[in-house]
Amino acid sequence: MIHRKKSSPRRNTLPLHLIAWVVGLFIIIPVVYALIGGFKSTSELSTNPLGLPDTWATGNYTDVIGSGSFWLQLWNSTFIAVVTTVLTVGVSALAGFVFARFAFRGRELFFTLFTAGLMFPFAVAILPIFVLLRTFGLLGNPLGVILTQAAFGLPLTIIILRGFFRGIPGEIEEAAIIDGCSPFGFFWRILLPMARPAIATVSVLAIVGSWNNFMLPLVVFNEESSWTLPLGIQQFQGQYASDTARILAYLVLAMVPALGFYAVAERHLVGGLTAGATKG
Repeated sequence: MIHRKKSSPRRNTLPLHLIAWVVGLFIIIPVVYALIGGFKSTSELSTNPLGLPDTWATGNYTDVIGSGSFWLQLWNSTFIAVVTTVLTVGVSALAGFVFARFAFRGRELFFTLFTAGLMFPFAVAILPIFVLLRTFGLLGNPLGVILTQAAFGLPLTIIILRGFFRGIPGEIEEAAIIDGCSPFGFFWRILLPMARPAIATVSVLAIVGSWNNFMLPLVVFNEESSWTLPLGIQQFQGQYASDTARILAYLVLAMVPALGFYAVAERHLVGGLTAGATKG
C-alpha cells in the first residue's frame, strides 16, 4: 500500500504569503515615499527621489501644522466622519436587528431593496442628489454631506450587521425574554455588546469612507471654512503646484488620523468581516 506524503501547511500557504507581501509593498511604498519626500526640498526630490534626504528638513511639516486652515479642515472632516458613522451604524444596527430576528411578510423584499443600493454608485446619482439638497436647503450645510453619506453607507452596513445578528443563537434571546427582557432590551443590553467586532468593522468602513470622500463635499460646500481635508488637499496642491515636497507633507498629515484609527481597530475589522460573512 502506497502512502502519499502530505504537504506541510506552511508550504501550502507560501503563495498566499508572497501575494500578501507583494500587495503590501504596493500599498506601503507610496506612503513611505510621501513620508520621506516631505522631509526633502523640491529640488532634492527631483535629483534624489528614492533615497534618504541629505538634510532632514522639517519645515514642510511644521508649515502645514502651523496653518489654521489645516486644523479647520481636520475638524470638519472629523466632525462629519464621526456623525456620519454614528448615524449609519445606529440606523443599520436597528434595521439589521429587525431583518435578522423578526419574521414578517415582505422581509426579504425589503432587505433586497436595501442591498440593491450597492448597485448604484454615488457618481451616477450626483445630479439628483444636488437637486434634492438644494430643494431642502442643505447646500453649504454639513448635514447635506452627513445624510447623503449615511444613506449610501446603509446597504453594506446592514448586510454585515444582519449576518452577524443572525449568527447569535436563539436560545440567548429566549433566555433573555424569560428573564423579562423586552426585544429592545435584548438588542441594547445583550446583542450590541456581543456585536462589538461587527460594530467596529462597519465603524471603520464608515469613517474611512467619509474621510476620503471628495466629490460630495465638493458639490455641497462653497465656502472655504466648510471644506474637508480632501478639498483642502486640492486647494493646497493648486496653491503650491511647484512645491511637490510640501504637497507630500500635507498628504501625509492628512492621512495620519485615518491610518491611526484603522491601526487601532484593525483586529476588530478583520474579525467582524469574517463573522459577518460566515454567520447567517
